[in-house]
Amino acid sequence: MNNIIRVMMVEDHPDYREGISFALETVADIDLYLTFGTAERALRSLQDAAQQMKPDVILLDLNLPGMSGIEAIPWFKEYSPDTHLLILSQSNKEADVLEAISAGASGYLLKNAPLGEITDGVRTVLAGGASLDANIAKFILTQISTRSKPSEETSKLSDREMEVLVLIGDGLLKKEISDKLNISVPTVATHVRHIYEKLEVQNAPAAISKAFRTGIFPTSS
Repeated sequence: MNNIIRVMMVEDHPDYREGISFALETVADIDLYLTFGTAERALRSLQDAAQQMKPDVILLDLNLPGMSGIEAIPWFKEYSPDTHLLILSQSNKEADVLEAISAGASGYLLKNAPLGEITDGVRTVLAGGASLDANIAKFILTQISTRSKPSEETSKLSDREMEVLVLIGDGLLKKEISDKLNISVPTVATHVRHIYEKLEVQNAPAAISKAFRTGIFPTSS
């Protein structure tokens, strides 16, 4: 099948690595075809000229021996720019989440996430969406909600762009946003592009991160 999602996992704990590998054997559209215990070995595999097929998604731990996951993100982006990075970490620290997303990760989930959440995360980041653990997102919003008012650059977003950004923050894909706002998918794509340009970011997780950090998201009581 051409719709199989090729996944690489970089995780130094054998038990967790094997558990995920075993669980994914039952998932028809995901193929965990490479696993590594260090970032260095994973990066060498991507440099191998014989390795023609690059992974669609990399499941990446942050706390690795040698080069950390955070340090490795820019190298993964350089060696395989079309590959999406989904962090699987034990850390729910705001600093780790923001640093990973700022470095180029497409999503961030905790290791205790159920298999369904991980597989949904893989499919979501591959489709261009953002996959953030709900508790992490709420935690960040709670911590930052008392900070300064939205900056001048973020206040440049139109009302429609704000609507789209909030829905991106809720994890919706472009088609789902299109259905919810009753606008076309190309129109959604245009709004997303304008959001990225105005916030000076390159992807959905970075836009969400900046919205949290600047206080642009409306807070609920």
